[in-house]
Amino acid sequence: MAVTGRQTGTASLIVLTRNEIHGLRALFDRIPFHAVDECIAVDGGSTDGTVEFLEQRGLRVVRQTVPGRGLAFLIGAAETKGDYLIFFSPDGNEDPVDIVRLVDLLKRGNDLVIASRFMKGARNEEDGKVIASRKWGNLGFTLAFRLLWGGHITDTQNGFRGVRRTRFHEMNLNAQQFEIESQMTIRALKLNYKIAEIPTREGDRIGGQSKLRPIPTGLRILRVMARELLLRTRFRRQSQSEQTQR
Repeated sequence: MAVTGRQTGTASLIVLTRNEIHGLRALFDRIPFHAVDECIAVDGGSTDGTVEFLEQRGLRVVRQTVPGRGLAFLIGAAETKGDYLIFFSPDGNEDPVDIVRLVDLLKRGNDLVIASRFMKGARNEEDGKVIASRKWGNLGFTLAFRLLWGGHITDTQNGFRGVRRTRFHEMNLNAQQFEIESQMTIRALKLNYKIAEIPTREGDRIGGQSKLRPIPTGLRILRVMARELLLRTRFRRQSQSEQTQR
């Protein structure tokens, strides 16, 4: 549930790329850079001109030498300074207009904000398809998360999201691949963070190929779920203020 009362703080936009030149050409001018205080790109080894495109437009690009979406999240957090972190992939699926809404809800006191593809008014890329395996998988995991850890989240898997930096630190995330979103969502639920969602309209992919492999990713998510059931909240990293008090 969203909370009211706007807070101060700076926002960092982390653009996650690997061979997304076509999406960048289509979307770059629509990215609301005015809504954030800094922006970097974390690139996982592009060979199609993505890095050159971004650098020519003044963005700092951090080269990711070891592949993995989860590692890109961790690198992005380490390389930025904002109080709020926004993760965005310019592949056509994610609407850059929603970046403004993610920042706004974080500044209104929420700890985690997810762009949901399944809320009323939202769109999933596979809507209308007879076989929608990715959609069904996402909905299945979301239902399982709600049964195991509670909450009312409608899209636990979407990586288009924003998080308060202090909460990102406390969650002590270590997932290295596409299961990073699952780990973050589960730990936010276990720690009773304030979580909000916005309906987003997922567009069709623009060029390139999806890096997500459904079966290996699904197995990784299942392993994360099993591990989190055993861990309970023993993963939590204390904040500096808590350490000082002790």
